Amino acid sequence: MANIAGIPVYKEIGATPAPGTAQDRAPVVVIGAGPVGLAMALDLGRRGHAVTVLNRLDFVAHCSKAICFSKRSLDILDRLGVRDPAVEKGVTWNLGKVFWGGEPDPVYQFDMLPVKGQKNPGFINIQQYYIEDYLLEGCRAHPNIDIRWGHRLTSVTPLQGGVEVEVQTDTGAYTLHADWLIACDGARSTVRDQMGLDFEGRVFEDNFLIADIRMTHEMPSERWFWFDPPFNPGRSALMHKQPDNVWRLDFQLGWNVDREAAVRPENVDPFIRAMLGEDVQYEREWYSVYTFQCRRMARFVHGRVVFAGDAAHLVSPFGARGCNGGLADIDNLGWKLDLVLTGQADASLIETYNDEAIVTADENILNSTRSTDFLTPKSPASQALRDAVLELARDHAFARPFVNSGRLSTPVSYPVSSLSTPDQDTWSGGVAPGSPMLDAQHEGGWLLETLGDDFALLAHAWDGDPPAGLRVLQLDDAAAARLAMPRGSACLVRPDQYVAARWHQPTVAAVQSALSRAKGATPCPH
Repeated sequence: MANIAGIPVYKEIGATPAPGTAQDRAPVVVIGAGPVGLAMALDLGRRGHAVTVLNRLDFVAHCSKAICFSKRSLDILDRLGVRDPAVEKGVTWNLGKVFWGGEPDPVYQFDMLPVKGQKNPGFINIQQYYIEDYLLEGCRAHPNIDIRWGHRLTSVTPLQGGVEVEVQTDTGAYTLHADWLIACDGARSTVRDQMGLDFEGRVFEDNFLIADIRMTHEMPSERWFWFDPPFNPGRSALMHKQPDNVWRLDFQLGWNVDREAAVRPENVDPFIRAMLGEDVQYEREWYSVYTFQCRRMARFVHGRVVFAGDAAHLVSPFGARGCNGGLADIDNLGWKLDLVLTGQADASLIETYNDEAIVTADENILNSTRSTDFLTPKSPASQALRDAVLELARDHAFARPFVNSGRLSTPVSYPVSSLSTPDQDTWSGGVAPGSPMLDAQHEGGWLLETLGDDFALLAHAWDGDPPAGLRVLQLDDAAAARLAMPRGSACLVRPDQYVAARWHQPTVAAVQSALSRAKGATPCPH
């Protein structure tokens, strides 16, 4: 495995030469070619927009980093056209188990896909660099996406109606003028630093060791988590299977540790041997130490500069809410920026990205904080409470939801979104406005894959005339029943597959009003 500046390389691409002139221009500039930045570029590129991506490295790093991708992220990748290789390569799992002490049987287990009959599984495990590679291949199919490798951002200057950035390469510097800049440049965001912005929130006094190892060891494709195991007493541990016979082992270390020493092979080996046995044969893949953080920026939108992913918010890895939350960001932002760029909406629509993405970030931070507090009790009282919950969970179902080994990423609803039209009818179930659409079988395929990149109206035996350009999908009885839609009803779905409105007996005027509201028009008072 090649290394560049101490970073293992999955795929070396090579630096992109600087433009031939000192001045360059692009409608949209994305900073960062990680999974969030590439997904943002692919989303806009598929919609026909010219996008320039700047990445300081000229290779895809081999570090596993994120490995757990949720059903919602798979739905997003499916819309972007890169889901199939990810699912084919990834390790599919729906079941998680929680162990306590040295007992061989779990005290609790959970299913990440409680509603069956959907295209995508609850989760897949796959190394982040594979996802980046699939997204990169998707971007290469669009000549309007210009990815510049080895181009380092050195300054950011917000302007009226745009942004100016200075870029440094090995072959020279240049100035790039953009109408919009999307900062997807990670936890140590250069854009955020250049603009004098920072995170707010908590840093937890604990460290965790990631040990990705390669071994041929047959175990179920499940998430296994231990509280107080004999191989890491008084602390926690986690094990996940990845493709290529790679396993993610995670060990709680405590606070006052030498982080450099903690990743030395001779110090990692005792943890692995204690967990798996003295005779296990393995190869080192990647070792790292991380500290829990649950923080976000106060705002994600600053004029024409928009932040997404780890550049905007950070959560602890337990719960897999980091990269999944970043993909949710671009799913929310892409269609809105498309409407603004094509003149179908005012730039103020991007403010609703700020509102909704903050709701998602706060939900992720809340769950991540609660998980962290449960994982690492800070007092004898909280330790006693946690142990009591684990003890009760063995035999009593009521206690099991309180076992918190990392509430895993699920889609977040926006119950008070300004883009949603509140229900006027009484519904007995289904998907409420502000929530993501539920998948169902539809015309020999799947409903979510049929929705596409634009607004759509799901109808059940409704024969009204929709607004011009609005696609109508007629549901059969089975799909309509899953969504609790009676005959004559309809449901308006946004391009990010969130429900904008629904009616038992819609009128054309009601559908048009809800469509306008979902595109950012000020709703009329009732």
